[in-house]
Amino acid sequence: MEIPPGWSVLEGQRPGRGATRMRLRQPDGRPVEWSSWHHRRGLGLLDIRTRRPVEPNSRATQVRTRWIAGLFAIGSVCFAVGSMPAIASQLRDSAVGVFFVGSLFFTAAAYLQFHEASNAGPDIAGAQRTTRFARLRTESVGWWAAAIQLVGTVAFNVSTLAAVPDLSVPGEQALMWAPDAFGSACFLLASALALYEICPRVLCWTPASREWWVAAVNVAGSVAFGVSAVAARIVPTTGEPANIDRVNATTFVGAVLFLVGAVLLPAAVSGGRGTGSSGR
Repeated sequence: MEIPPGWSVLEGQRPGRGATRMRLRQPDGRPVEWSSWHHRRGLGLLDIRTRRPVEPNSRATQVRTRWIAGLFAIGSVCFAVGSMPAIASQLRDSAVGVFFVGSLFFTAAAYLQFHEASNAGPDIAGAQRTTRFARLRTESVGWWAAAIQLVGTVAFNVSTLAAVPDLSVPGEQALMWAPDAFGSACFLLASALALYEICPRVLCWTPASREWWVAAVNVAGSVAFGVSAVAARIVPTTGEPANIDRVNATTFVGAVLFLVGAVLLPAAVSGGRGTGSSGR
């Protein structure tokens, strides 16, 4: 991706490895903002003066976003229902099946997001996109976030499916559907990269930015899933599961936070975006 002839960089990183945001001046003098988060979603440029998209979002972008958000939302609901403290003990054997179904929806959504990031074209305005099944875009922070998240969802598929044959083992089923350590670590790393893509600083508070809220809520959900994975262990001396209540509670909290992030995503893509870079 290159700066078009007649354009000039006013502020930020030039497009290239690790670039996340920059402000440019078009040949007609209009100042615009480019960001990696919006580019990989096909949202184009933002008019700095009006804080509105330069071009309306395409219908394809809107439909793709709704599918991603809807699939993540269904997966989140499955994990929330399976771990809800008030009913987790009642689900018993069915809990593993609920989590496995939820993990499939997570993977479907994560692949659509990875496909979206893989096919962001070289046009700085975001209009040109490819249609490949998968594509390496290692220069993009957002691509890494999507790729790592996809790996994490597949890990959840494996861990929840592996628990199904063991449903008859008394007492252990409450832990088998908890996110495993590897999948949770992938989610945490992916969500941290997505937040960095929006605000490339260690600490960032930009509540006016809708995309920041999506990333921040997903980071919080990933932390909750990570706590659940750490708590899901068997006591070596007794062979009995430990921390079942904590596993249920933190899995439930993480699922609810992921659901909130999914619900917020279409609004973040629809336009009228706030700044996600300054933190001021």
